[in-house]
Amino acid sequence: MKTAFSSFIYSRRGIYGILHVLILVLSLFLVISISIDTFHNIPFLNQGSYLKIQLWICMFFLFDFLLEFFLSPEKWRYLRSHFIFLLVAIPYLNIIDYYHITFSAEVSYFLRFIPLVRGGYALAIVVGWLSGSKASGLFTSYITMLMATVYFASLIFFVLEHKVNPMVTDYWSALWWAFMDVTTVGSNIYAVTPTGKILSVVLAALGMMMFPIFTVYVTSLVQQANKRKQDYYKQQQSAGGESK
Repeated sequence: MKTAFSSFIYSRRGIYGILHVLILVLSLFLVISISIDTFHNIPFLNQGSYLKIQLWICMFFLFDFLLEFFLSPEKWRYLRSHFIFLLVAIPYLNIIDYYHITFSAEVSYFLRFIPLVRGGYALAIVVGWLSGSKASGLFTSYITMLMATVYFASLIFFVLEHKVNPMVTDYWSALWWAFMDVTTVGSNIYAVTPTGKILSVVLAALGMMMFPIFTVYVTSLVQQANKRKQDYYKQQQSAGGESK
């Protein structure tokens, strides 16, 4: 009985792993598509192919959510802890297009990033797998999410600001602003749109929360290295005493 249960657990983890990798690949495809459209000022809502692709990707996200829900031994607990992933898997752009709902270009552009939350979650999981220890995996996942947030914020900031902010001349100036803002150093570029100002606050707050994690991680590595040296010296002294 225990063997059958263990094999079920391992098979379920294997299914989750495959699904998370597929979600990561699909999300990377969306990131590349969003980036290309942003750099070339392509009106994505007029592209029927893009809406179809995002619809199928969101449908896969919903399938992943439902499968994990039915495989979960504690379904209501899973639903409570993963409800946000259900919300971000809904194909909002396709619903907006079907009912001919009109939003500003900025709001529509922002809605494109909603499915990428699932992708960021999958990316953090996959990166954690590639790390040797649990602490390293957690730290790498945090850094990955931070870099992804900075990149997405720079894209949104560029779209919102480059037409009204003379200091945002190209995407690289927006990327510079994002990195300087998340490090709380600040730059000579200031947001002039309401959304840009909100992003400035969000990135600064995120940086203040994330960089102490980096400090704690480095401190932990130094302490572990010192402990290994002390243990090594103790072993050497012990070995030397026994030889005498």
